[in-house]
Amino acid sequence: MRFEQLDVWKRASRLSCEIYKATESVQNWGFKDQITRSGLSVPSNIAEGEERETIKEKVRFLYYAKGSLGELVTQLYIGIEIGYLNRQSSMDMIKEAKELAKIIGSLIKNKESQIKEENADYKVD
Repeated sequence: MRFEQLDVWKRASRLSCEIYKATESVQNWGFKDQITRSGLSVPSNIAEGEERETIKEKVRFLYYAKGSLGELVTQLYIGIEIGYLNRQSSMDMIKEAKELAKIIGSLIKNKESQIKEENADYKVD
């Protein structure tokens, strides 16, 4: 399957776009750079993993995407607290990020079970 067909990639891409729009007026370049990078990292890692050859590599990049979601949620909370980001729209983005993390977690479990199946050594007499 091509990564462009994955709903999780589509949703993560939309979330990344929302983050760019939400931080458009943020003057603190360091904060803006960090939060946009973590948001951009999610769909990028999903795509990169899907383009890899082995299931192990695909899983590794899904873990990176999931980690970036944790980073993003943290930055959204901080952005709200310091007054850089709108509370309601940021809470909506946090909700979406957490849902994406659950979906990615399920994908990881599914793919890891395929790895275990590939490694199974059955003897048939």
